[in-house]
Order: sequence, then C-alpha cells, then structure tokens
Amino acid sequence: MAAAPREQKPGLIGWIDYRLPIFTFMDEQLNQYQTPKNLNYAWNFGSLAGLALIIQIVTGIVLAMNYTPHTSMAFDSVERIMREVNFGWLIRYTHAVGASMFFVVVYLHILRGLFYGSYKSPREILWFLGIFIFLSMMATAFMGYVLPWGQMSFWGATVITNLFSAIPVVGESIVTWLWGGFSVDNPTLNRFFSLHYLLPFVILGIVVLHIVALHTTGSGNPTGVEPKTAKDTVPFNPYYTIKDMFGYGVFLIVFFGFVFFAPNYLGHPDNYIKANPMVTPAHIVPEWYFLPFYAILRAIPDKLGGVIAMFGAIAILFALPWLDKSPVKSGHYRPLFKPFFWLFAANFIFLGYLGAQVPEGWYVVASRIALVYYFAYFLVVLPWLSKHEKPLPLPASIHESMKK
Repeated sequence: MAAAPREQKPGLIGWIDYRLPIFTFMDEQLNQYQTPKNLNYAWNFGSLAGLALIIQIVTGIVLAMNYTPHTSMAFDSVERIMREVNFGWLIRYTHAVGASMFFVVVYLHILRGLFYGSYKSPREILWFLGIFIFLSMMATAFMGYVLPWGQMSFWGATVITNLFSAIPVVGESIVTWLWGGFSVDNPTLNRFFSLHYLLPFVILGIVVLHIVALHTTGSGNPTGVEPKTAKDTVPFNPYYTIKDMFGYGVFLIVFFGFVFFAPNYLGHPDNYIKANPMVTPAHIVPEWYFLPFYAILRAIPDKLGGVIAMFGAIAILFALPWLDKSPVKSGHYRPLFKPFFWLFAANFIFLGYLGAQVPEGWYVVASRIALVYYFAYFLVVLPWLSKHEKPLPLPASIHESMKK
C-alpha cells in the first residue's frame, strides 16, 4: 500500500522538509519524544559525553593540520603548535584535557547505568553499543597518547603493543603488524596517527546507533519503572534541553578550569621529553583513565593471564544482562545491592590508584585483592543477589513516585 501523501508546509523550511524531512525528524526526536519526567542530573552525562566527543573531533581536525607524523619531526611539530601556531596552545590543551573530561563523563555515565540497571531488558542493545563506544574510546585515546612522541608515548606504546605477543601462535605476528616492523618506529606512528584520526568518526557513528536504540526503547529512570501513561512523561524539549544546558555550563567551567589553570595536571611530565629508545623511564604508566585496567594487568604474574584478565574486565560488561537477573532495575529499591555497588565503585577507584604505583610490595597484594572483588562483583555478588535479595516495594508509576 502506498504511503499517504504528505502536505507541503509553506515557506522555505516547508519546501526543504517536503523533499528531505529533516525538520520533521528533529521535531519528532526533540519536541515530540517523550521522556520520563523524573530524570535527575545523572542523566546529563550522556549528552555531556556527546559534547566532549564534538570538542575532540573539532580540535583534532585543527591539530592534524599542523602535526607531522614522523618520528624525527612529531615532537617538534607539537612544540611548534604550542609556540608558533595562533592559539595552538589553546587547541592542544583543549584536546588533551578533553580526552580526560570525555573519560570522566563516560565513567560516570557507566556508573549511573550500573546503579540504575540500564543494561536490563529491553535496553540490552543500547548497553552493548555503549560498551563498543567505550572500547573505541580506549583505542583512540591510546593511539593519540603515542602521537606527541615523548618518552611516555614511546614506552607506553612499546609496553602495551607487546602485550599482544602473549597470544599463542599469532601473538608475535600481531605485534609485528601493529608496529609495521620489528620495533615501535615511524611506521607505527603513521598507523596510529591514521587510526587516531579515523576512529572518532567511527565512535560518532556508534553514538548515532546508540541514540537510535535509546529513542526506540525509551530512556530508563531512577525508579526503574517503565512509563505507563502520559502523566509519567514530558517532551524532551524544552524540559531536558534546558537541564542539559545547565549541565553543559558546569561541565565547561570545570573543563576550561583545567585548560587555563592546570592543563598538565592529568598528564605525565616525561612526555615533555623527546622519545629516546635508549633511555627507559623509571616507571612506565599509561594515562589515568587506563590505570584500573593496568592494575588488573599487573596483578597477575603470568603475561597471558594478565592480558586475559584486563580484556575480560571490559568483556564481562557484555554479560551483565544475564548475570544480574533481579526483576528490579533501580538500585534505590535494592537494599543489599547498594553497599556492594558502592564498594565496587570505591574498589575501581582504588585499582586506578594502584595502577599508578610501582608494582612491588603491598601494592601487588592489594591489586590482587581488588582484582578478585572486581570479578566477584559480577560473577558472584550479582547472581547471588538476584536469588536472595528482597527488594523494596516499587511505586505504582513514575507519576506516583513523584508525589512522595
């Protein structure tokens, strides 16, 4: 059956919309899209992550215009950006700080999802796409960290890429392919620059799918109760666009507070020393947002075991919809869940601290204990709570929950 003919609205916008209905699409996704009316500021982190991604893409494009991906010129080209390009220092610091701010809001976004059960039916695909975004971010950030070609860039690339050699049979071939030779050198830098430029657009594509999935299943909310009537929802615009704008303001104040007053606070001073394959830094550490997984890697003395544990720490997130079978989504109504969850969050931060320390003495023992709890939370605690926890009574609806 043929679709009913659409009426062309007057004016230029109507003429365009009749032939390419972008304005109708925007109206449906902003003004007509119904959102639970009880969302708190924890739901700002998704849009903040989108803002951070746009900032990274725009500043990255400008930096790429002035960067030279060659081992003999990369470090100097970064210094030239800082000293000679108009506002180059601002663009570079915005990009560098932006990577950290991007990870801050994404980690908080994931934490919110873990607490409010955003991985549960019918939002499993939405959750999976979010994890793919996180993995793509990690790959992009790692490759970007190599580009300044400082000491920590070079040695971090050497250590992390060497991890793939632990894979039986094909490991050495993978490392040689990543390097483009038999050591971290110019072919490596070229490959990483190319991929670092490309991957943000891949992330942008996954983000679009993430939003489509969100608008298909609808947003979760603090009660975990699905909307039942029109009283439970409000249009996304203007209610949540205004709320997001306030979040943007706070975020940008913090963001540019770091850019203007502490741009190197989250970086490593060794990266202001040009890469030297003949001088190994006293302590090789990745950027702060990799530290929890770096601690997991080092907690296991076997190289292959450490690599499996490190990647497994992220892969296990894909299994969450089946590990946590509690019918209640929101942690607010799960009294036993709360202490285990906050202990998990504190444990993850502790892993980050341990990842920055020298791997010896009590730090190793503490890393192993933290590693055990990290996996026990998913494999033991959540399945046990699913069977034995007695949740609190849920509100009859979102509207009723807001009357209290």
